Amino acid sequence: MSKSTLIYNAHLVDKNIDSNGAVLINNGLIEAVYLGDFSTEDKSKSLCNEAELFNADTRIVMPSFIDMHVHFRYPGQTQKEDLDTGLSAAVAGGFGTVVLMPNTNPVVSSSELALKIKEEAESKNLCQVFQTMSLTRDFGGKDTSHLDEIDSEKIPVISEDGHDVESSAVMAEAMAKAAKNGVIVSCHSEDVTLALAAKPFRAKAIELMKSGEASDEVNKEIDENLSEANSILALAEDVATERNIALARFTGSRVHIAHCSTARSIDAVRRAKEEGLLVTAEVTPHHFGLTDADSHRSLVNPPLRSESDRIALIDSLRDGTADVISTDHAPHTAIDKANGAPGFVGLETAFAVSNTVLVKGEHFTLSKLSELMSANPAEILCLNKGLLRSGLRADLVLIDENEAWTVCGENFKSKGKASCFEGKTLSGKVKATWFGGNLVYQE
Repeated sequence: MSKSTLIYNAHLVDKNIDSNGAVLINNGLIEAVYLGDFSTEDKSKSLCNEAELFNADTRIVMPSFIDMHVHFRYPGQTQKEDLDTGLSAAVAGGFGTVVLMPNTNPVVSSSELALKIKEEAESKNLCQVFQTMSLTRDFGGKDTSHLDEIDSEKIPVISEDGHDVESSAVMAEAMAKAAKNGVIVSCHSEDVTLALAAKPFRAKAIELMKSGEASDEVNKEIDENLSEANSILALAEDVATERNIALARFTGSRVHIAHCSTARSIDAVRRAKEEGLLVTAEVTPHHFGLTDADSHRSLVNPPLRSESDRIALIDSLRDGTADVISTDHAPHTAIDKANGAPGFVGLETAFAVSNTVLVKGEHFTLSKLSELMSANPAEILCLNKGLLRSGLRADLVLIDENEAWTVCGENFKSKGKASCFEGKTLSGKVKATWFGGNLVYQE
């Protein structure tokens, strides 16, 4: 059990609150939330004489963030990331809960392995962890028998992340089993055959980039190949999103559309919600923060999109079509990135990018950002957290919303150092993170 702590001289922000105040933590839970002026130690002591005082120094206290899409590469790829470095990156980024994808080595296709990873990660007492299971056994695309019995409280999400299930019949079977067991299906919506059609174009671009040639002709060929690949992959996402929503309609399954990146895909989600289907969606900071023009050679799946797609994603976050911001934190070694491995780390930049782009740039409120990064994912996952409310778990983060800093991957806690925001100046810094009332990170 954690000791009693009073965080005072704070500005409190969650989905519903934006006020000066103080938070009393006791036995891992929020015991009380006080609104008003508690800027002095003397005044704050009157709230609880026995509590240890933590001076927030007028900075912002929010519920810690919840990431529904993370890769820790464990087991089997610890040269890219491991539980220690992944969890260190999570708490440095202000996260109190992460949902881990199953495309590891071996693929997580059993409850036993999923719960073993969860137990090992949570034994470190830094962050709540959920380990997803694959939709088909070992990503084989056919067998869903491992989904027959799942404890949704311990394994609330299943996914084939990294690619989609090619067979619609098999996907429908997996969704039906998920619906029966109350489990969410996180969909990497990407038509498999179209993804294969895009592969030669991306491979050619990677080959040319690795050659080191920098002539106008070579650069033009790289750009043309990447543009063709990305156009095909946009179609792949749009087609698969429509299919997965149709299968959700047929099976009654709860589906979560992962890393939604195109205007057409987010419009499909919007129509599904209007129809009353059990569909949620996530958007990543790199997809609403950058375009293919900003960083056209940053290889990631889905690719960075056009400015019109980026604006559509921001609008979807504003109007509630997209429910959550997730990072798709994808660490790689420097050699793997040089060889074209898609994906970037994101846990340690997520708040700053979101604050810079959405709050500073698009006039979102911090309460809206807290809804997207804390309250909504907590509601989707049925967690006792995500708001500043008495009785909820004391997973909290201290933020300086105005601190400017320049992204330098070499300073990350993660083993992955590649960020598509490298060298960019962002606004907003995580200063401290509490997990179950315990201070687990302080800058």
